[in-house]
Amino acid sequence: HLSVLKVVQALAIIGLLSTAARHISHSATASIKANSDISPSMQVLAVKLLQVLLFGAAFFIGLKAVGVDLTGLAVLSGAIGVGLGFGLQKVVSNLVSGVIILLDKSIKPGDVISIGDTFGWINALGARYVSITTRDGKEYLIPNEDLITGQVVNWSHSNDFVRLDIQFGTAYDDDPHEVRKLAIEAAGSVDRVLTSRAPVCHITGFGDSSVDYVLRFWIKDPTGGLMNIRGNVYLALWDAFQDAG
Repeated sequence: HLSVLKVVQALAIIGLLSTAARHISHSATASIKANSDISPSMQVLAVKLLQVLLFGAAFFIGLKAVGVDLTGLAVLSGAIGVGLGFGLQKVVSNLVSGVIILLDKSIKPGDVISIGDTFGWINALGARYVSITTRDGKEYLIPNEDLITGQVVNWSHSNDFVRLDIQFGTAYDDDPHEVRKLAIEAAGSVDRVLTSRAPVCHITGFGDSSVDYVLRFWIKDPTGGLMNIRGNVYLALWDAFQDAG
């Protein structure tokens, strides 16, 4: 049996407990994020679990404090859970996928990933989606399920080293030994190209009107973009070939 007084008491108690839970959550979140021993993905998981526990406890303690029988509520929540399981399969799937992503540490905030035609870095891991910002400033909200079931390229999963390949060709009259030497020197002269992992150049075939090459080089900052570094290497190739006639 409910009365207006009980409803007001329940709202007041739940409000006070929720405020306390919010303050505790903010303090605990700051402490967790300041701990460098915890990986970014585990920090997100710990914060979300803490928030669920604190606010859930505040709600149920508030109901219990005004004499609400939680046994009937447990039966009702079970029935609601079955209904939600059928009606909100995608939402539940994304929630579960989000927990899996946080536990297996396959991606984390700050990682550079590409999924389909989307390339960018991860801003945040949400309960239902992952926020990805691209180089042109667009923010994509990718459902967690897509990251679990689809193919994802994580450019910075185990390390930040990325190898890039560019294709080019020269005339048959040009000495291939000189071409390879000039190409390697040109790539090494570009900022962001690593000299510790020296560029290499190989002949890939003899085309109808050109000798075809591939120039391979390494970078360590994929967040700086891939298209621009390729363009800079192509420009360095052009200048080197022009100077060499």
